[in-house]
Amino acid sequence: MAQKGWKDIPIGGIIDTPGSAREYKTGTWRIMRPIWDVNKCINCMQCWLFCPDLAIIQNDAKMEGIDYDYCKGCGTCAAVCPKDAIEMRPETDFQGEE
Repeated sequence: MAQKGWKDIPIGGIIDTPGSAREYKTGTWRIMRPIWDVNKCINCMQCWLFCPDLAIIQNDAKMEGIDYDYCKGCGTCAAVCPKDAIEMRPETDFQGEE
């Protein structure tokens, strides 16, 4: 396959194939992992509202977990949680678990 030149690739920021974001699992980028404490959670859904990656799993306005395949570990969910139900921990704490 021939390498594409600069005229052959789409301009940055353009989504040329709608719905293709699910194909790109970006969770391996993170260095910090959000850990959700179900016992502290009040289902205010602030984490879901502010998550830039839509990595918060929710059903019927209740949090069900975090989709680590897409979470980049930005920490926004932990920062906005009013009950400290999400803690950011180094990804190195979880090496060998997956």
